[in-house]
Amino acid sequence: MTQQQQNTRVPQFFLTPGGPCPYLPGRTERKVFARLNGALAQPLNEALTHSGFRRSQTIAYRPACDACSACVSVRIVANAFAYSRGQRRVVRRNADLVREVVPAEATREQFALLRTYLDSRHAGGGMSDMGLFDYVAMVEETPVNTHIVEYRKPSVDGGLGQLLACALSDVLRDGLSMVYSFYHPGEEGRSLGTQMILDHVREAQVRELPHVYLGYWVGGSDKMAYKSRFRPMEALTREGWEPLTD
Repeated sequence: MTQQQQNTRVPQFFLTPGGPCPYLPGRTERKVFARLNGALAQPLNEALTHSGFRRSQTIAYRPACDACSACVSVRIVANAFAYSRGQRRVVRRNADLVREVVPAEATREQFALLRTYLDSRHAGGGMSDMGLFDYVAMVEETPVNTHIVEYRKPSVDGGLGQLLACALSDVLRDGLSMVYSFYHPGEEGRSLGTQMILDHVREAQVRELPHVYLGYWVGGSDKMAYKSRFRPMEALTREGWEPLTD
C-alpha cells in the first residue's frame, strides 16, 4: 500500500471483548476503536471526537456496550460558561499558580507527580501499575495536535516552582479536548481538578474555541459526578449534541 493510499483510506473499526465496567458495578464494558495514523490523523481525530470518541495515544475509542448506553459524551459550552460561586472561589485560591503550555514530551517530574496521584486516588485501578515507559507512550505517542499544561507553585528563588498539576490536552478546530489530567493529592484546598477544567474553559475563550470536551459522563457514577457541575454543558444524543439537563 502506498503512502497516499494510507492517508486517504477509510479507517477500520474494531471491537474489544467484554470486560468489567469501571464505572457501574456488575456491568460489562466493550469498546469500538480505530487507529489514528497518517496525514489524516488530525481531521479523523476531530471527526471522531465530535462523534463521541476519546483518544488514547494512537487510538480513538468509544463505548459499544450491549444493552447499556450509560456513558454519555459531554462538552462544556465555553463561550456561554457561567461560573458558580464555588468555582469563583477555586479560581481565587489558585490565582498564584504559574501556568505553562509545554510540548507533549514526558518528564520524570511529571511521572513522579502522576505516581503520587495514582497511589493516592486510584490504587488498584486500571492505571495503578503504570510505569515510566507507559507514561512516555501515553504522552508522546500522539499523531495529533497535543500539548501538556503544567501548573506550578510560584518560585521563591527564580527557578521552577513545585509542579502541582498537569493536563494532557488535544487542540481541535472547535475546542480543547482534555485527554488526561492529574494533580498533587496533598493540595486538597486548591481543588486542582476543578481548576484545570476552569483554566481550559478560559483558554478556549481566549482562543475563541466554543467547546471543552470532557469525555464521558455516567449517570449514577460518583467518579463522573463532578463533570455535571460545569454549565452550560452539552451531551451527545441520537439527535446530536443537545443541552445536558438535570
